[in-house]
Amino acid sequence: MKNRSRSRWILGIAACVLTGASYAQWSNPADDVPAYHPSAPLTVASLPPILSGKQLTGPQFQYPWQKHVYQKVAKVSNVAYQLPCNCRCDRALGHTSLRSCFEGLHGTECATCAKEGFYAYQETTLGKTPAEIRAGIAHHDYEAIDLNQQ
Repeated sequence: MKNRSRSRWILGIAACVLTGASYAQWSNPADDVPAYHPSAPLTVASLPPILSGKQLTGPQFQYPWQKHVYQKVAKVSNVAYQLPCNCRCDRALGHTSLRSCFEGLHGTECATCAKEGFYAYQETTLGKTPAEIRAGIAHHDYEAIDLNQQ
């Protein structure tokens, strides 16, 4: 009886180890990175436009930072195209990069997108490359941005 109980324990432990190993084999940490493009678009003209002008008015634009972030992202459109968005709108909305958030109204309602947009603009003006800005986004450096100060 003792041997049978011990065998069951060993079998149970072996099953847990094999299950854990199989999950590790199929998991890919790269899958946790939100969608982005590794290089600049061939032409910005081929992309949907970032909202601008009279499109930046109406009930969705209640705070000054909302209009301001769209204007800043438009200035660094190529860079925003090469950046991920940590709100995971790639999964929920099918966005392909941070730039996608500003092609519609999503950037007005999501603080993560807005902060990343301002961060992208600020870092670009400091001479940072898209890869360096991506690293900052991965480290959540954009979270220090106060939208009401923009």
